[in-house]
Amino acid sequence: MKIFSRIGFFAIVLTGVFGTVAVVETSAQRTTEILKRMDTRYKNMQTLQADITMEKRNNQIDETDVSIGKVKYIPKTGKRVMYVRIDWDKPAPESMSVIGDKYVIYRKEQGVVYEGTASKAKNNAKAGNALAFLSMSRKELNDNYTYRDLGVETVKGGTTALHLELTPKTAATYKLAHLWIDKDGVPVMARIVEKNNDTTTILLSNLAMNGSIKGSDFVIDYPKSIKPIK
Repeated sequence: MKIFSRIGFFAIVLTGVFGTVAVVETSAQRTTEILKRMDTRYKNMQTLQADITMEKRNNQIDETDVSIGKVKYIPKTGKRVMYVRIDWDKPAPESMSVIGDKYVIYRKEQGVVYEGTASKAKNNAKAGNALAFLSMSRKELNDNYTYRDLGVETVKGGTTALHLELTPKTAATYKLAHLWIDKDGVPVMARIVEKNNDTTTILLSNLAMNGSIKGSDFVIDYPKSIKPIK
């Protein structure tokens, strides 16, 4: 089975060490401000709906698969798990739901249903993992990752965003993650880099926050005659 132009830091030779320190401080201040806005967004967001583009790159064979669809999302809190539903339109109709760490994928044209654990998935359910970064709080980021400010970039679609590289502090199923956060503190793109350098990138556009979404919206209906493949 198959989530800018970079700001250059120009050091003037005559400023020497002092110029370098000023650049570091500017970068740190920028990151701090964006993360504050990210926390505000995290506290205010109850639901999210958006258009979604997923690019899965197989580094070994130099091949990228692109999927386009729509997503409904309820972020994880201390009292509930994460809810994700994606209805892919391209390259083929497919519905996927992730509730907590459990996923269901229904390919209607093939009459096939897959079920499993998202954190161990080697398929489109990894979209749920990438989306988890899009609901991350500042505390979760600080607790679980060391991060680097890679500058301000323009993601596909024209949104300007701060690019952070995240390295897990403890053992994880992936090597690195990247997060792009816009000026309002909204993560608009996330990328997971696997240990073999394959990547899954999620890009969100036309975002609508805090609309009405029900738990039943995440239940995928399929014929009872279909036995799920685990």
